[in-house]
Amino acid sequence: MTLPRWLSRYFGLPADDGSVSGQEGADSLFRRDGDERLLLHIGCGQADIRSLPSGFQSGWREIRVDLDPAARPHLLASFADLTLVPDGSVDAVFSSHTIEHLYWFEVPQALAECRRVLRPDGMLVTTCPDLQAAAEMIAADRIDEVAYISPAGPVTPFDIVFSYRPFVERAPQTMSHKCGFTVRTLSTAMREAGFPAVFAFRRPAHFDLWCLARPIPTPPEELERLAAAYLAPRA
Repeated sequence: MTLPRWLSRYFGLPADDGSVSGQEGADSLFRRDGDERLLLHIGCGQADIRSLPSGFQSGWREIRVDLDPAARPHLLASFADLTLVPDGSVDAVFSSHTIEHLYWFEVPQALAECRRVLRPDGMLVTTCPDLQAAAEMIAADRIDEVAYISPAGPVTPFDIVFSYRPFVERAPQTMSHKCGFTVRTLSTAMREAGFPAVFAFRRPAHFDLWCLARPIPTPPEELERLAAAYLAPRA
């Protein structure tokens, strides 16, 4: 699991590492070169497009967004406030293990921001912990047992619910999980935010949820085709 480090809210970064400062600099990131598709990677942390699902591996240009300057994002911004990103400017938004770091009241705002920056035929892809899978272990009094091994180390149901303890110890206010989802509540949040087409599933063995949402009605067969390319394998 890759968890981004959430630090203080700040917009713009005067540095020479590919990041930009101010609205003019941000606008320059979203100018297209030919037929390239733009991917807004929110809460990117140290990950980049090479670690994303197979559909993103060709024809996409990644614009990285994070609150942590150490992640070397193009934009320093919060998931819930993408002010510097123009309306209808990207073809896809990707977020991995970021939405659970928002307070519940921030979730609709964050999803509304994603809808605003997407083109009409775009898509939002998000993955986050599966609280139902964690709850099944907790109900069996296994809250302190290892659920899976992440690149950062062993993860227990306690970590899944309350966030990974070594990370929280270093940054308790920013690394704590402030909300969580089952596949039903994640799908509902997407629809309530104006995404009528939602394809979501659980991966209990991985303790995560994957969801693809679109701001336009989409036939089920088209959703399944997109999910096969842009979500993780279900197994």
